[in-house]
Amino acid sequence: MPHSIESLFLDWVFVSYETIGWGGVCVLMVLESTGIPFPSELIMPVAGWVLVAAQDKGHIWVWWAGLVGAVGNLGGSLLTYWVCRRWGRHMLVRYGKYVLITEQDVVRCELWFAKYGEPAVFFGRVIPLFRTFISIPAGIVGMDLGKFAVYTFFGGLPWCLGLAYAGFILGENWELLRGTMRPLEFPIAIGFSLLVAWFLIRRISQVRSQK
Repeated sequence: MPHSIESLFLDWVFVSYETIGWGGVCVLMVLESTGIPFPSELIMPVAGWVLVAAQDKGHIWVWWAGLVGAVGNLGGSLLTYWVCRRWGRHMLVRYGKYVLITEQDVVRCELWFAKYGEPAVFFGRVIPLFRTFISIPAGIVGMDLGKFAVYTFFGGLPWCLGLAYAGFILGENWELLRGTMRPLEFPIAIGFSLLVAWFLIRRISQVRSQK
């Protein structure tokens, strides 16, 4: 996320926390978890600073911040899950051919998710970018709702708690955390882009070989 956009987003974060407090943390985490690019790496540390440290509240409130963030994360993830479960598979099967995705690809995804989906949802909640979008395949393949909710909540709780605690410790210097984590996003984004490129090249080759 460019610095100028981050600055605008931060202004909104501060206003939200000043006006609705903990409700702002929850709402912003809901938005972040639906795929809107509001990074939790900004939301949670600022909460730990502005709503806890700056108000001279104790460590127990850091746990509260982590809990509120995890609840927001669960809410947004459930919304994404429901949309993808309701329409995702149908849309992919019907229109996926326009982006070189076949029904066989969807079936393979379902088989992979049946085998690895639970740990992917749980551990994926602590991986930047990946954590935001893992709800999409979970919904498309129809992962058990109860398991999805449990793995999402308990997978996201340490992430939200750790970021809030970092903001609590660093105080107004919390941006040092963002500066440390920002470079990690680029390798993940590049890896994801390469994976998409590999899939498209492979699919194009398969289509040409069938002609």
